[in-house]
Amino acid sequence: MATTFERIMDDAVKKGVIPAKTTEARKWFRTQAKNTTTNPTKLMREERGQMVTRPTIGRMYLFNYDPKLKDELPYYDTFPLIFMVGPAEGGFYGLNMHYLPFTLRARLMDALYGLSTDQSYDEDTRLRLSYRVLKAAGKYKFFKPTFKHYLRSKVKSRFVEIYADQWDMALFLPLSRFKKASESKVWSDSRKQV
Repeated sequence: MATTFERIMDDAVKKGVIPAKTTEARKWFRTQAKNTTTNPTKLMREERGQMVTRPTIGRMYLFNYDPKLKDELPYYDTFPLIFMVGPAEGGFYGLNMHYLPFTLRARLMDALYGLSTDQSYDEDTRLRLSYRVLKAAGKYKFFKPTFKHYLRSKVKSRFVEIYADQWDMALFLPLSRFKKASESKVWSDSRKQV
């Protein structure tokens, strides 16, 4: 059985789209992902080969999360899709891309590609991320609503690592699971922050 990512990649080969980081390829993958229906639990089952217990800075992950302060939070995402930024007290910092509407997500991702460790965009590629780097450059301004502190004890699954050749697809898959507010409310608040 093909996974969600494999189905999109196979379709790219059939249509002659090369999975390179060209503007045209990015647009194609983003459109395909937006039109794909899936749920995070199913995706996590499909991508078992990419599951890890210890995430690495600069890589993308999907995981199940149950916030400690969920009663006080106005809303939260139970399936964050993050780029790992670094360690934090009791856990880690991550950029949860679900907090941005698709257009801002694309703009932030296009800027983040400039932090890639290489141009091969494979399982070895990561981003050179730190809070200092993100805060220092105006081109990363859309990161503010995505920057979250996650407690290790509240992570309820292993981490599915999303390889660099799948970043654009994962960014646009409908995987967010916001509680206490609609996606449109979250995105509206995020727009106000930037």
